[in-house]
Amino acid sequence: MSPSKKKLRLGMAALVAAAALTIAGCATSDVVEPAPEPPVPADTSSTIVIGSQAYYSNEIIAEIYAQALEGAGYEVERRFNIGQREAYMPAIESGEIGLFPEYTGNLLQWFEPDTTARTSEAVYDELGAALPEGLTVLNQAPATDQDSYNVTAEFAKAQSLTSLDDLAKVQQTLILGGAPELAERPYGPKGLKELYDVTVQFIGSGDTTVEELLAGTINIANVYSADPRIQTDDLVTLSDPKGLFLASHVVPLVNANIAVEIAEVINAVSAKLTPEGLVALNVQSTVDQLAPDVIATQWLKAQGLG
Repeated sequence: MSPSKKKLRLGMAALVAAAALTIAGCATSDVVEPAPEPPVPADTSSTIVIGSQAYYSNEIIAEIYAQALEGAGYEVERRFNIGQREAYMPAIESGEIGLFPEYTGNLLQWFEPDTTARTSEAVYDELGAALPEGLTVLNQAPATDQDSYNVTAEFAKAQSLTSLDDLAKVQQTLILGGAPELAERPYGPKGLKELYDVTVQFIGSGDTTVEELLAGTINIANVYSADPRIQTDDLVTLSDPKGLFLASHVVPLVNANIAVEIAEVINAVSAKLTPEGLVALNVQSTVDQLAPDVIATQWLKAQGLG
């Protein structure tokens, strides 16, 4: 126990004892109930390590978590920009990282590649059951940041495209761009063929996916649904009527041994994180060029959490 907590507990105990003696001196035959023990502050002495993907939106959410916890008295260590799941998941499972902003659908597919869950609640419930021992998730946020397939407005108009179903009618070669690992994801080229009977060539364009789309190197781009470039670059998100993509809400992935301790703080953040709000945060990063810590501070204050 830290010296400050020890002093706090001893001080409160002395006050309780003094009050009891005063009551005993004044009482007649009435029975004096013992005073209740004062509440013990939460143990915030352990450092909580928070990680993030190498993705600006994910880093903003991780920074919001970090500042919210610091505001509640916790010591926090930031390990941001780690990479994709292949890079950071071992550190989470080992307990090296205690808290990480994740996405329900994609995370579920990491553990259960053959899942058939698609709706928000079904995905969230199955994810909780699929997590390895020692890990859990707190409340999912209303905000989603999930994979989606997008085309330029010009291409959509020329080919009469509004949904993934419409791609099967396109006569020219379809070239899909995205992060290299998309080639092996269940919602990648194989998923498009199996669910929509759409054959695509694939280019692992990574961070330049939208630029490749605008340049015409590819004609379909895998872009996260909260990406502000969908709005700023006039892209058209193709609807997914058959459920190629799982619902993927922002969700805190946390080590079970600290879950109860930090739940109140982090769940309050998740409750305020809306789809529109997440897009706005991302615009502040990509258009306004604000740093993640500045964005997080402003957001927490605006939500009454900072």
